[in-house]
Amino acid sequence: MSRPEKYQSSTGGPPASPTKSQRTRALVFATLGFTVTFWAWSLISPLGPHFVEEELTDDSALLVAVPVLVGSLGRIVVGALTDRLGGRLMMSFIALITVIPVLFVGFIGQYNYATLIVGGFFLGVAGTSFAVGVPYVNRWFPKESRGSAIGVYGMGMGGTAIAAFTTVPLHNIWPQLPFVIAAVVLVVYALLAFTMMRNPPDWQPVRQSLIATLGQTLSVKLTWQAAYLYALAFGGYVAFSVYLPTFLNNDYDLEPADASLRMAGFVIVAVITRPLGGILADRLGAVKTLGVAYSLVAICAIALSFHPVEFIVYTSEFIAMSAGFGLASGATFALIAQRSDPSRVGSITGFVGAAGGLGGFVPPLLLGAMWSATHDYSLGLLLLAGFTVIALLITLWIGANPPTTTEAVTTDDTASGPATDPRADRAGTDSGPTKSRISDDDKETRS
Repeated sequence: MSRPEKYQSSTGGPPASPTKSQRTRALVFATLGFTVTFWAWSLISPLGPHFVEEELTDDSALLVAVPVLVGSLGRIVVGALTDRLGGRLMMSFIALITVIPVLFVGFIGQYNYATLIVGGFFLGVAGTSFAVGVPYVNRWFPKESRGSAIGVYGMGMGGTAIAAFTTVPLHNIWPQLPFVIAAVVLVVYALLAFTMMRNPPDWQPVRQSLIATLGQTLSVKLTWQAAYLYALAFGGYVAFSVYLPTFLNNDYDLEPADASLRMAGFVIVAVITRPLGGILADRLGAVKTLGVAYSLVAICAIALSFHPVEFIVYTSEFIAMSAGFGLASGATFALIAQRSDPSRVGSITGFVGAAGGLGGFVPPLLLGAMWSATHDYSLGLLLLAGFTVIALLITLWIGANPPTTTEAVTTDDTASGPATDPRADRAGTDSGPTKSRISDDDKETRS
């Protein structure tokens, strides 16, 4: 895909730097795309109790899990494709293709368990959009503000809240209505995005094969480090947002309605603090922000394991833990933006995003099993604290081992694929045209 003419230098040299309005438009369209696709991705979950009442299934857990699993795993491939095809095409395509399973579920799938599973499987494609927007936004913004921009983009996960608040009321009016409205919004967005979005001026497609791209991504140490960090941060957020009502009902005898309100507060705090994590990563450095976030989670998990009975105490601890999860989620992708080759951000993001999506499924199962066996969540909370300490140690190790300085890479080298220096690959360094590979975190660790 060719670069827009208006970004080219009048002398035929490097592309001109994008203006503030161009960056803002790119961020707005990316965030809108993330929001509407996540809205579609979450359409089945609010109707789970309805499907149980209609006796389509005894338990809606699998119905809810299938789109999430497909959306999480699919990010690995979609992230790599974004490096090859560009965010403009991929975001438009995912929004448009999602219309098919949305309408299938609305008019056919919701009346039979088997067709619901099939519809949910293909609806999972909508959840892969996260791996499109991160590399797209990353290339539009300078390194010093990438964390903030990606944090704002991350607020698109609020699309799940749109589904939670609107699906059931609209379904009660007409069973197909929430699906029809979502489909219309997706089509309108896809057309507008394809018409008005632009790829970043310095973007060049990665020309190596998809298998080679994924293989090199897995060889980058930062990929695995960030995957663990995000699996704990976003996975912890997902796990508690799903399981917290049950936790509070079992452990503190709260009524379901009261417990659900506490869960809503937990979710809101995490959504608000996610962009704050990106902003702080730009201001203070990703390593310092992650260190504070994981320390907060670990302290709260240990405190909660002692089962405080005072309302203000355990509520404050859960809220503080939520803030830690949100800060860490935002700062993790700021870390990727600061420390990785821009041409490889999509691939790394896809893998890390998949880890985060999958990280939310194990804790609820583990906590449920512990409650059934012991009627106590203390061991589960201590395990969370232990895994968080591991995340903290990984963060400190990253801070103590900044990327090494290597020779600058030419524009043609960057366009043809990731850097060829294996040492740079292992470090996960920046290799943008004519830039040194010393990251912001390098400066931070030397101060």
